[in-house]
Amino acid sequence: MSQRRLAAVVTVIAIGWLAPMPASGQRQTQSEADTTSAWTLPRTPDGRPDLQGLYTTQTFTPLERPERLAGKEFFTEEEAAALHQQFTAEGVDPLARSAINLDSAEERETRLYQTNRDDGSYVHYDNELWLRTAVPKGLSSRRTSLITDPPDGQVPPLTPAARQRAADAREARRQRGPFDGYETRPLSERCYFWAHNGPPMLPTAYNDIHQIFQTPDYVVLFTEMNNGLPRIIPLDGRPFISDKIRQFPGDSRGHWEGDTLVVESKNFTDKTRFQGSGENLHVVERFTRVAADRILYEFTVDDPTSWTNPWSAEIPMVQTEGPMFEYACHEGNYDVRHLLEIYRNLEIQAAADASPQDAK
Repeated sequence: MSQRRLAAVVTVIAIGWLAPMPASGQRQTQSEADTTSAWTLPRTPDGRPDLQGLYTTQTFTPLERPERLAGKEFFTEEEAAALHQQFTAEGVDPLARSAINLDSAEERETRLYQTNRDDGSYVHYDNELWLRTAVPKGLSSRRTSLITDPPDGQVPPLTPAARQRAADAREARRQRGPFDGYETRPLSERCYFWAHNGPPMLPTAYNDIHQIFQTPDYVVLFTEMNNGLPRIIPLDGRPFISDKIRQFPGDSRGHWEGDTLVVESKNFTDKTRFQGSGENLHVVERFTRVAADRILYEFTVDDPTSWTNPWSAEIPMVQTEGPMFEYACHEGNYDVRHLLEIYRNLEIQAAADASPQDAK
């Protein structure tokens, strides 16, 4: 089947599944209820919901609601179907996620296709060729933002302390310069940490597969595009590690509330700065198997020293096929050194150019 025909088939199917997914069982439409009634929740030998498998969270749905959609929590079925068809068409750049911010279909069309905005950089990568998946990226629901609370679909404002913290960090970078040392380079470039890995987990630009393993005592979450280790989450009620120990992914503990897996995480380092957070970040994630091919992933984050209020989001995790490829990051091993060497050479050249002629 060609990609164009596949996109058309996916669009027809999408009309049936683009209804808003239930967050607490109260937003389920009648068609979803009819589908769910014919489905039996699979369970592991110990009786827990079976969450295992490969899932993708890829979507054009933004974390925060675009300004043009202020006050609009959901697209209509017709709007969602039209957007989904446009986003999954053959030739679309999967990285053009900002297209949903544009009100005009014509403007979105220009943004979605690299050939329409060729400024000379198009020869670098053809994103449609190397990033398009077997089931192309579209909309994961009729929601206009992944954030469900606050109702405006926006990350709450930063506290004065968080704004000052961010200003201090900017000033420290300005005084030293971005290439003054390896420690001034981004964590992702140094192969330490990707912010989307979580917790909480957010859709990434590409290689967006998550694998779930499960035993009676542990749940393991392994993200394809990941600089760190898989998250191994104990379910045995053990206490959290000491508050004196801080980690990029925090420290996670899980338990079951009925058929929902609840994962609580804390003990984060202030270096991750998730949406402006600090070391007091507290994350609660909920994983609920709602269909044969779908897990509803919800999270609530709180940090009283960073945001004026807690906030929540939901992201459907849709079952997908493998393989899940190894993401081997080497920039931290080789390229940071080369970047710094290049910058030192540029400094030497600039100093030589600025020297008086008689000093040569």
